[in-house]
Amino acid sequence: MFELVKAGGWLMYPILACSVIAMGIIIERFWSLRASKVAPRKLLAQVWVWIQNTELDKDKLRALKQQSMLGSVFAAGLNNSSKGREVMKESLEEQASHVAHEMERYLNTLGTVASITPLLGLLGTVIGMIKVFNDIMLQGTGNANVLAGGISEALITTAAGLTVAIPAMIFYRYFTRKIDEHLVFMEQESIKLVEVLQGNRKVDMSEGD
Repeated sequence: MFELVKAGGWLMYPILACSVIAMGIIIERFWSLRASKVAPRKLLAQVWVWIQNTELDKDKLRALKQQSMLGSVFAAGLNNSSKGREVMKESLEEQASHVAHEMERYLNTLGTVASITPLLGLLGTVIGMIKVFNDIMLQGTGNANVLAGGISEALITTAAGLTVAIPAMIFYRYFTRKIDEHLVFMEQESIKLVEVLQGNRKVDMSEGD
């Protein structure tokens, strides 16, 4: 591996750094965007049981806020439920925007890695080809080993850049989609919470789809 990095030239080091950053973000986002941590499917039903049994006190709200991101949204709405429908909805929406920002943490960095690593590889290609042409001017075309070294450097950096960029882009798209799904579910659950507390119609409080 070290010989491959050495053969690719100095641009292999920022490409390797990008790969480490991308891997760290991917692992961290997989852990942080678990459904149990973001939006537990049975949370609304649990909150409804607390409301029906008049068990929803400050301690329960504090635990709800710390339990998950959806719990923090519910807690914000419940804290303002006595102030009317509009205030409760605004509280839910404001907290949901904070949650959305939290879920998108590091994704811009991952997207940047997916964008710049092919450019770094391309830069390595250009530098490698410049070396090849310089060697041709200095030594002619008779020294095949010198020419092969420059071409090899160009190909290695290009391959390395694409190897990092392709999975980084795939996971960037995957996490973006996953966040959208979480936000849609959280919005649906928040609407149900508003309806049962501020509306007059019955709402299905069973586990979400």
